[in-house]
Amino acid sequence: MILKNANILVVDDDVDVLTAMRLLLKSKAKNVVTAQSPNEIQTLLTKNKFDVIILDMNFNAVVNTGNEGIYWLRKIKEFDAEISVILITAYGDLDLAIKSLKKGAADFLVKPWQNEKLLSSIKEILEQKKSGKPKKKHNLVYSTKIIGESPVMEEVFYKINKIAPTDANILILGENGTGKDLIAKAIHDNSMRKDQPFVKVDVGALTASLFESELFGHKKGAFTDAIEDRMGRFEQANGGTLFLDEIGNISLQQQARLLTVLQNRKITPIGSNESILVNIRLICATNQDISYLANENYFRKDLVYRINTVEITVPPLRERNKDVVLLAQYYVMMYAEKYLKSNFTLADSFVQKLKQYYFPGNVRELQYALERAVIMSDSSVLTDKDLVFSPIEKHQKPIQQTEQTLEEVEKNTISKVIEKNNGNISKSAKELGITRTALYRRMHKYGL
Repeated sequence: MILKNANILVVDDDVDVLTAMRLLLKSKAKNVVTAQSPNEIQTLLTKNKFDVIILDMNFNAVVNTGNEGIYWLRKIKEFDAEISVILITAYGDLDLAIKSLKKGAADFLVKPWQNEKLLSSIKEILEQKKSGKPKKKHNLVYSTKIIGESPVMEEVFYKINKIAPTDANILILGENGTGKDLIAKAIHDNSMRKDQPFVKVDVGALTASLFESELFGHKKGAFTDAIEDRMGRFEQANGGTLFLDEIGNISLQQQARLLTVLQNRKITPIGSNESILVNIRLICATNQDISYLANENYFRKDLVYRINTVEITVPPLRERNKDVVLLAQYYVMMYAEKYLKSNFTLADSFVQKLKQYYFPGNVRELQYALERAVIMSDSSVLTDKDLVFSPIEKHQKPIQQTEQTLEEVEKNTISKVIEKNNGNISKSAKELGITRTALYRRMHKYGL
């Protein structure tokens, strides 16, 4: 077996991680070397020939970049470009880890890692090196209708593949019409719970009186209209995934009730004195900006942390130029089949009009425009005249503000503090009064 001949270096400042890696790999690999400090890497590389290096993304060392993992990855590649590096990252560093792939990382694993996944990743890397074939892309997401080849969607696909097998709670952010529900379903379909229920609830549409009954259920006679027992959505999703859409629209009182259930993993149906244990994977979505959820006047911060182990931002269609025509071809073919029409050809004028449009309604608006075009067209060739956009949406691009926004102020402040601390993330986070994970998220948001 190819792993038997491999020399592996593990670099992590956590002794427990090093011990766990050594125990896992020592009987399977030829040689396993561990190091607590990345400063040892260069010395070890001069003395040994490693096939794979497993590298933590965060250390206490002061470096001149915003992220230690990417810094040391670059140093390793400068020393020997042929060495394959697997990064180990916490949930909060996932966006940075994805960015590191562009810097030359072979793969990354999320803590706590699964042993089989780690071994599989190492084997795949070694086999690819032996065969000389390029590493395959990681954007294969099964059992979904998500279409996209743009760089921003490749990052979404990669993140889905990494987080789906875990039980981490996911928060999906994005404008209306971007397909947040498809992302939620993709996470479920690629998870260990894929054969169990996927239950979706639009919690933003629930009235105060229906909220508890819908989510937690009720007993017969609990209130006037309770003519029979009703199982709540939490119980329906037991063993599977519960998707709470429009989570940003629920009241503070509803948030408090939801938080209690998520903390205890127990529900009590209305009219019952008995609690029911529930085992669910929680996915939430909202079209609200993350800054809205950070405002405790509207949303409980403790609930944000509870639902947001990992966040995925679904990009608007205007940032997915490469995908517009691809999506158009898919929907035209779908609606031609639905309405029993012959295959359509997209004229250059049709494609050009698509590319020039801003799509304030995102994929949903594109879908409805194409359905109308297929229905109304009397020709097998769709031209720009067939493409009519909905008057519901505001078609103009947003006005650029000349005054400095709060986000710009935050970006500038973070940049100055990191520079002041010579790239030390821990010190910078402490000075800013936020966690290191929160700082990484803001750095990714502002491209720092």
